[in-house]
Amino acid sequence: MPFEFRILIEKTEMLPLWPLLQQLNDKVTETYLNEMLDDMIQHGYRMAGIWEHGHCLGVSGIWVTTKLYSGKYLEMDNVVVAAEARSRGIGKLLTDFVTNLAREEGCNMMMLDAYLENEKAHLFYEREGFVKKGYHFLKQL
Repeated sequence: MPFEFRILIEKTEMLPLWPLLQQLNDKVTETYLNEMLDDMIQHGYRMAGIWEHGHCLGVSGIWVTTKLYSGKYLEMDNVVVAAEARSRGIGKLLTDFVTNLAREEGCNMMMLDAYLENEKAHLFYEREGFVKKGYHFLKQL
C-alpha cells in the first residue's frame, strides 16, 4: 500500500486540512481553525494523518497529557476520514498509527470523544478496543 503517515506540528501544515475537518464539523470555518490552532499548538496539539499519492485521506488531532484517573494518555481529537476514502480501512490504519505513537510516548491509555449521533464511529471505536466509560458534559459560558 502506498500510504504515508505524518505527524504535523506546524500550523502551516495543518491549515490545508481545513476542508477535511469540515466533513466532521461544518461549523469550523477556516478563520476559526486558524485562530484556534495558535492556542492549541502552544498546548502540545499535533495532528496525525494518512496520505495516499499526496492526498490526505484521514486525520486526527492528538494531545498527550495526564489525568489522575488515567495517568499519561493520548487523546484523539477531531478524527475524520475523507468521505471518498471511507470503508477502505483508513480509520483502522490511522488508529493503529496513533496507538503505536501513544505507546512510544509512554502513555497508559488513549481517549477520544465521539458525537452521540455518530453511531458508526461508536461501533468502529469499540471494535478498536475503546470502551464507553462515561459522558462528556459541556457548559457554554
